[in-house]
Amino acid sequence: MKNFLPTQYKKDNLYKIKHNYLSEQFSDYKSILKKFERIIKNNDFTLGIEVDKFENNIKKLLNQKYVVAVGSGTDALMLSLKCLGIKEGDEVITTPYTFYATIGAIVSAGAKPVFVDVNEDYNINPKLIEKKITKKTKAIMPVHWSGKICEMKNISRISKKYKIPIVEDACHGILASYNNKLAGSFGDFGCFSLHPLKNLNVWGDGGFVVIKKKENFRKMMLLRNHGLKGRNKNLLFGYNSRLDTLQACVANHLLKKIKIITNSRIKNAIKFDKELKKIDGLILKKRSSNFKEVFHLYEFRVKNFRLRNKLLNYLIKHKIDAKIHYPVPMHLQPAAKIYKYKKGDFPNAEKIANSTISLPVHEYLNDNQLKYIVQKLKKFFYES
Repeated sequence: MKNFLPTQYKKDNLYKIKHNYLSEQFSDYKSILKKFERIIKNNDFTLGIEVDKFENNIKKLLNQKYVVAVGSGTDALMLSLKCLGIKEGDEVITTPYTFYATIGAIVSAGAKPVFVDVNEDYNINPKLIEKKITKKTKAIMPVHWSGKICEMKNISRISKKYKIPIVEDACHGILASYNNKLAGSFGDFGCFSLHPLKNLNVWGDGGFVVIKKKENFRKMMLLRNHGLKGRNKNLLFGYNSRLDTLQACVANHLLKKIKIITNSRIKNAIKFDKELKKIDGLILKKRSSNFKEVFHLYEFRVKNFRLRNKLLNYLIKHKIDAKIHYPVPMHLQPAAKIYKYKKGDFPNAEKIANSTISLPVHEYLNDNQLKYIVQKLKKFFYES
């Protein structure tokens, strides 16, 4: 087994319209490198001044009191569960329609993922959560898929009723909101990723956690840095999950553009909606004014399942970086065999996995590229 990513990067560069827009986004990289010089001269590589600055910037952006920067979005989720005292034998309720990291974080914390099917918006169905609650349920982990917040009013009600904490997987959802309340602010913890293709990104891995309670904030500060208070006092055995100072520097640079990035993605999605709703063969998500979606991706479903892969290959043939996020839901992954789920257990998640396609929607997608994508989609359905 070898690292598959370099081959993927090489392949992705062949597309005319790509999901990867980082060359454009960081065309001003020299100004970041100048900031790196200061870090190098100060030997400020681990939990440095730029990390403190980043945490304060996020507090202001999201209007939150407690923020802790960590090594990745996955670590943000796992450490949040550890803060709650999750241990072997505990259960965490979540969705089977998510990236592998969500489930990996639950398992790494020692718990068992308990899946609940999704709605047509790809997010967990709150009406099905209560049936899965047992004495072993120690957390609920909703995933704001592709930047649309889950129905947190109902999930919060369930959380309060059963006294079960919420850990939001908001890795797709920075600046998304529901009834004007921002992603990450509903639960006990709100977890975000800074992976290179997230809406706010860095030059590697990174993440951060928004935390509601002071005691959890203090524990998270310890957990991310070996449990150390000062250099020589170990209060608990923690982890090494510190956002690098260099990555924090990149994040602070990009934070100045985050509102422009967000608004550009929303505008592109609105343009896609306007044109693609005219194509009878596609199923678009329903939009609602009380949700502000931030569009980590733009996705739609193909009505005829058997046409999905044909359409995907057609778009790729025309140099459009269309992808499937995600072709196999988590309960059917080889790693999940130990939980003995089977095909048909979560029909909506399986239906979406079999019919969805994702398109680039980032801020560097221009009108001509967007029109080209729409033109090819219409040609496929009406001329093929």
